Amino acid sequence: MTTAVTVPEETDNPFALSHLDALESEAVHIFREVAGEFERPVILFSGGKDSILMLHLALKAFAPAPVPFGLLHVDTGHNFPEVLEYRDRAVASNGLRLHVASVQEYIDAGTLRERPDGTRNPLQTVPLLEAISAGRFDAVFGGGRRDEEKARAKERVFSLRDEFGGWDPRRQRPELWQLYNGRHAPGEHVRVFPLSNWTELDVWQYIAREKIELPAIYYAHEREVFSRSGMWLAPGEWGGPKDGERVERRQVRYRTVGDMSCTGAVDSDADTVEKVIAEIAVSRLTERGATRADDKLSEAAMEDRKREGYF
Repeated sequence: MTTAVTVPEETDNPFALSHLDALESEAVHIFREVAGEFERPVILFSGGKDSILMLHLALKAFAPAPVPFGLLHVDTGHNFPEVLEYRDRAVASNGLRLHVASVQEYIDAGTLRERPDGTRNPLQTVPLLEAISAGRFDAVFGGGRRDEEKARAKERVFSLRDEFGGWDPRRQRPELWQLYNGRHAPGEHVRVFPLSNWTELDVWQYIAREKIELPAIYYAHEREVFSRSGMWLAPGEWGGPKDGERVERRQVRYRTVGDMSCTGAVDSDADTVEKVIAEIAVSRLTERGATRADDKLSEAAMEDRKREGYF
């Protein structure tokens, strides 16, 4: 059965913003605030839906001028090909600068070691921090949202990171009346989350309204997958499947996109944006809670990584 998607009713006030207009306005304000306060901002861009949405909002914030900062991608080497293709196409079509920090290069140099489980998501921290330091980036935009995960719910829009890239929730600053404090000491930087107040449903409703193109893996398609820990994972060079794990073809889609080794697909027939919205509207699990194995390592898995400098 298809669930009807309800759209918030318009008020009688002709000057009232819809909830999507209000979220868009807030995000545009944040992008412009950062451009005015910081010297070398950069947008973390993976080709996933949240970073695509951030780029769309940044383009809106500064149009008709170009976006005044570049993109940074931490490449695990285990990316979905569809996502990398989208990333390169978005960079070329918008005339953007792309900085790539490669986890594989750190492994080849012996700086990082492969994990026994094959996942490289936790290995992104060192390349990310060194790229921030090398690029002298003082503000780093991330696509984190408070509805995704417990640790991310603690974040402010402007999140101060120390000289080692670490996050301390006790150093979070008040943000009353949407006043953001970007002050930081030399060596420190600020992570900025313009999508903090968005939900997964908001993101998809906005994608539908703005007709934003996404990689095809966000929509239902037939794909080879195997079952591990209650998730459908894609086979690949990262070490899956293992003995006893049977590969089969299923109709699936991805709610979130990350390292192939820890990003699960969900059974779905939602092959259009309207069907995806209807599917999410009745879901009781966040996309990370349902499909990210790295967040299931412990109750505090994400918070521990954030304290070390992770996204």
